[in-house]
This record gives sequence, structure tokens and C-alpha cells, in this order.
Amino acid sequence: MSLRLVIVGLPQSGKTTVFNALTRSEAATGGYSSAEGEPNLATVKVPDPRLDALTPMFNPKRVVPADIQYLDVAGVAKGLSEQGMGGQLLGHLAQANTLVLVVRAFNDPNVPHPEESVDPLRDLDTLLLEFTFSDLGIIEKRLQRLEATIPKLRGSEREANEREKAALERCKAAVEDGTPIRDVDLDEDEQRLLRGFGFLTQKPYLVLFNVDENQLGGAADELVASARDGFGRPGVEIHALAGKIEMEIAQLDPEDAELFMADLGIAESSLDRVVRLSYDLLGLISFFTVGPDENRAWTINRGASAVEAAGEIHSDIARGFIRAEIVSYNDLVETGGMAEAKKAGKFRLEGRSYTMQDGDIVHFLFNV
Repeated sequence: MSLRLVIVGLPQSGKTTVFNALTRSEAATGGYSSAEGEPNLATVKVPDPRLDALTPMFNPKRVVPADIQYLDVAGVAKGLSEQGMGGQLLGHLAQANTLVLVVRAFNDPNVPHPEESVDPLRDLDTLLLEFTFSDLGIIEKRLQRLEATIPKLRGSEREANEREKAALERCKAAVEDGTPIRDVDLDEDEQRLLRGFGFLTQKPYLVLFNVDENQLGGAADELVASARDGFGRPGVEIHALAGKIEMEIAQLDPEDAELFMADLGIAESSLDRVVRLSYDLLGLISFFTVGPDENRAWTINRGASAVEAAGEIHSDIARGFIRAEIVSYNDLVETGGMAEAKKAGKFRLEGRSYTMQDGDIVHFLFNV
């Protein structure tokens, strides 16, 4: 499963600094600076201590973590949606699995704020309104087209367009009422009909307040609490990080980074935290395949069946699925190895409808 997180914010929010921290780009390339029409893309390996712990057990020739793509796009200027948030920017946002909203909370006289004052809650509200207006504009244009087209259609094509129109009208009413499309109860057919629009308010949001180092702890915690009171809802996670400090940490070797983080009271790196929160927002889990050739982490939706997980590796495995041989990561570690897990009765044979669990270690048997 390919995941893309798009980092977006108002101008001068420090989103590119956050991008550099999350992707360790500053250390590798001298850093990125986003420009309109020239987004920065980086693929990051998903940190997973479980994969590290499995390596000495199997001594594979290679270890392959899951990965996530981060895209840093041009700033979303206030009022942009009124002009029509089109072109590359809207295309990048529409293709995101999750939108990472970087909101400025730091003070820096050398980096003037477009609004001439730092007000994180105001800026977050501005971003959300821009996304809302963008969706509303797309819906209204599509409804106008459907209203002109439907009378000319017949049969199943007309029925499909009428279903799409009804779903869009429900979304329009919700958005006009301040409700994001992700909160609209759409059935599978309606979701399929609307999937191609890439509505921005239908996506999960990870809000990151970009704070000063001296705000970590009390002031940052208060800001996050206020934002959760005003903007918190299902599909939205709100946290704070010191982007500039996190970018400096990303340049250090692991031991020095750990000491630096301990001194600052940072319990988890920004990369680890954003990956974990993104997986939670998207309802994702990991399973592993292991062996002398390769240990690999795979990403699937929570609730996926064994045959769906097999299909993530290769469609032929899903098509010829016979059974899955499974041991949980915790059972494998506790028993000390695959042979010991089998002796302890922790090794299981599961069918195609088995619901995969986070940390399952799987060997699929198939025949094509």
C-alpha cells in the first residue's frame, strides 16, 4: 500500500522546516525550500522496532521497512479558494491519503507573518475554510453540469448520474453547514461515485502546531488543548512540535539525538510520532513476512482479511490462496523463535476470511 502525506500550510508557517525534519532532508541534501509548482517529494522508511528485533532471528539478506511519501507543496494563501484552488496545488492535495496541516505558533521577527500577527487558532480556521470553499466550488460546478446532462440521459447511465447528484447534494448541504464530507454517511456505491473528486474535507487531517522551543510543554499543551476543544472531531489529530529543533535533531546520529531529545523533554521524534498518528488516522496496521532472503513490513487496512493481505504482496497469492501460517510478533519474541513458537502452540493455520492483526508474522501458502 502506497501512502502519501501532503504537508500544507499558510505561507511562512514553517511547513518546509517540518518537511525537512520528517524526511531528514536537511542532513541529506542541504534542505528543501518549497516553491509554487515545484513540490518537494521524499520517501521515508517507516520506523518499526519490531522489524529491527526480527532481524537477528532470521539473519535475512535484506530488511525492507514499509515506506511513506511526504510531499511539501506551495503555501495556501488566504482567499486562494475564491479564485479557484486549481492546477497542481489542488491536484497534489486531492491525491493525499492524509493532509498534514502545519500551523504557525512560533514568533520570529525575521519571518513576518502574512497577517502581521501570530494567531494559530485563527490560521487553522483559515486553512479549514479554504478547504471547505474549495470542496463547495467543485460540488457546485459538478451539480450544474449534472443538472444540464441528466435530462438527456436514459437507463443505467441516467440512474448513476442521479445517484451521484443526490450524494453531492447531501455533501453540499453538509459543507455549507460546516460539516466536513468525511462526516457524511456515504454508502460504498456513493463513495465510489465521489472518489475521483478527492474532496479535501473528506481526508483525515493531522494538525501540527509549529512552536518555539520555549513553548514546548506548558504553552504548547495549552494551545493543543484549545484547538482540540474548538476543532477536534473524528478524523482530526492535533499536536505540537518545534519544527526548527526537530530539524536539528534529524541531522544527529541516533545516540546524540536521543540525548538531545531527553534534554528537551521530547519523548518521541517527529518522524516516529507523525507516522504513528498517520497510521492511527488512516486505520492502518502492519504485518511481516520473514525468512533468510528478506524480512519485510507490509501496510494494510485494519480489519483486512488474510486474502486481502496476501493480495498486498501479489495478486497471484490472493488468487491462489490456500491458507496462512501465522504467529503473532509478541508470541514469537516471547518464545524466542519460530520452532519454539510452534512447540508452544502459538503457530496457527488460518483461512482466507481471518482478520489480520497488527504484528502478525505470516507465510502464505498458495497455488496458481
